[in-house]
Amino acid sequence: MEPASDDRSVPPAKTVVHYKDGRVLKGYTSDFMPHREVFPLAASDSPDASVEEIWAPDLKAVFFVKDLVGDPRRVDRSDFDPDRPVVGQKVKVRFTDGELLVGTTETYDPGRKGFFLIPADAQSNIERCYVVVSATQEISFP
Repeated sequence: MEPASDDRSVPPAKTVVHYKDGRVLKGYTSDFMPHREVFPLAASDSPDASVEEIWAPDLKAVFFVKDLVGDPRRVDRSDFDPDRPVVGQKVKVRFTDGELLVGTTETYDPGRKGFFLIPADAQSNIERCYVVVSATQEISFP
């Protein structure tokens, strides 16, 4: 019997990075690590795509999304679906630019530079988001 293949490579995640200065870049990454200050963002999911180095301290947030196009007219709900169990701690994040995100987190630690948030709205284009704490005005736990 041959050993099972250990090829568990994860496809690159559709990623939208929002800078503190308002710039937005879209692409793909398979190497985002919250503790690193730099990560690669490729223009496409092709192995030979051009890659830009993203400097995390300049960011507001990193959004891992279902679709890179999204719907700019859609506004995510800020309440939780009563028929869907809440996993983690409820959190509201107000960014310095006024944007509000509501969701849950399992990784918030006030001593860290950021944390992951899952949106309250199950229909959101955002699968999860890495919030950069230095770009927030207020973080609360309702």
